[in-house]
Amino acid sequence: MRITRRNLLRSGVALGVATAFPKLAYAGIFDSFTRNQVLKTTDRAGNTQAALETLQTNEPILSFDTVNNLQAAIAQYIPFVQAGGWEQVPKEVFGLILGNSRPAVVNLKRRLMASGDMAPSQKFNDMFDGELDLAVRNFQARHGISISGKVDEPTYYAMQIPADVRLNQLQLNLARVQNLVPTLTDSYVVVNIPAAKAEVVENGQVVQGHTAVVGRIDRPTPILNSRINQIVFNPYWHVPRSIIEKDLIPDMQRDPTYLATYHIRAFNSKGQEVDPSTIDWTTKDALNYAFTQDPGDFNSEGHVKINFPSPTNVYMHDTPEKELFEDDARFDSSGCMRIQNVNQLVAWLLQGNPGWDQSSVDAAMQGSQTQSVSVKRQQPLHTTYITAWANRQGTVSFRDDVYQYDAQGKTTFDTIQAVKT
Repeated sequence: MRITRRNLLRSGVALGVATAFPKLAYAGIFDSFTRNQVLKTTDRAGNTQAALETLQTNEPILSFDTVNNLQAAIAQYIPFVQAGGWEQVPKEVFGLILGNSRPAVVNLKRRLMASGDMAPSQKFNDMFDGELDLAVRNFQARHGISISGKVDEPTYYAMQIPADVRLNQLQLNLARVQNLVPTLTDSYVVVNIPAAKAEVVENGQVVQGHTAVVGRIDRPTPILNSRINQIVFNPYWHVPRSIIEKDLIPDMQRDPTYLATYHIRAFNSKGQEVDPSTIDWTTKDALNYAFTQDPGDFNSEGHVKINFPSPTNVYMHDTPEKELFEDDARFDSSGCMRIQNVNQLVAWLLQGNPGWDQSSVDAAMQGSQTQSVSVKRQQPLHTTYITAWANRQGTVSFRDDVYQYDAQGKTTFDTIQAVKT
């Protein structure tokens, strides 16, 4: 929601949303000529860019600025909710896209005017026009949904969430951020789990932003404070016991060539390599062995691994499955965090190490040699759970409550203090 007091007042908040919109007039169904004109003249790529620009900011998702922005958003949501909030859209809204002319378009326009994604108007029609296309893209951008301009399934369900629930989200997250900001230093790395995003922060500004893949619901990424202390180029992956049990055994049951295909070797308790065919894969026998994946393009950790103290043995890393970064719901790991364009993050972390810059980092990742580098300027790492935030432009963003911490009303967590802060 683009929060401005004028927009909220003009869209009926002062008088009550429920009584404001029914009085608005709208025109009837349009002909095919009008539809063709709408399709021809609407700059869909331009609308996507405009939607993305509402999110562009160098403010960190976790900072004192976040506190101020959330407080401003809450102050304006409260009277809006008290006035009735926005109406739920009917099922006929599902699937609407540019050029459609149906009665449900009117409901969609009313909904997006109420949430500030579309400029309020006293008269509108039932044509899905360029203005509505922009509004849908604004809504999708704010909710972390792939920007298509179509009311697809994620968009439809996000629109069904009532305004009072969104207000509660804002209030919960304000409390979370207020609890966290006293621990912040001048520079740090933060991973926001619900957004599956990582930010590099220096002097109160984001200097790098990275799309991430984080823990799935049944294998969540832990919330912790730690300090990044090591980079490993072209790492060997030592398969955790939990993954041997949950993934490796089922994979081998389905495909006995799985280990060979992915260059994973088995070792007995004496450290001697063994033939995987000697292991009984129909039982838990594999838990008596260690499994190591060789470095290479196929390696699950990719070409670089970022280490930090963690009692749960999670870390950040590259990945060969880069297509996962294109997904909206990037909750696919076993707790570790995969980072897009991780080479840029590594170069930033190694700024204090003589001889390391972006070109040397890229060269190390393109090679095949395993190399461990201690980070001289160790940076704090915070993994967080923020499902609602705002920027100074007045744009309020929301994400799904993937781990159900909002549903539990959690404002504080049993944060793992992996290092002293």
